[in-house]
Amino acid sequence: MKAFLSILQILLSVGLMGVILLQHRKTGGFSGMFGGGTQADAGGGSWQRMNGLNKATVVLTALFMLFSLVLVVLPS
Repeated sequence: MKAFLSILQILLSVGLMGVILLQHRKTGGFSGMFGGGTQADAGGGSWQRMNGLNKATVVLTALFMLFSLVLVVLPS
């Protein structure tokens, strides 16, 4: 079971790297890099404004974190 989850973890990490590398860079300078934005960006409904690659990144990151926690909790 742990070997199967480890293989899935590796596949998730490779997929996450690929999705991150496919994304376009925002031209916000340092404010865009550290999460700064305008008041218009602070409104609700940010999930609807995200494109497909951003949504895939969020989902793959959540799965990666979940699998990491499961692998740590599983007994050897």
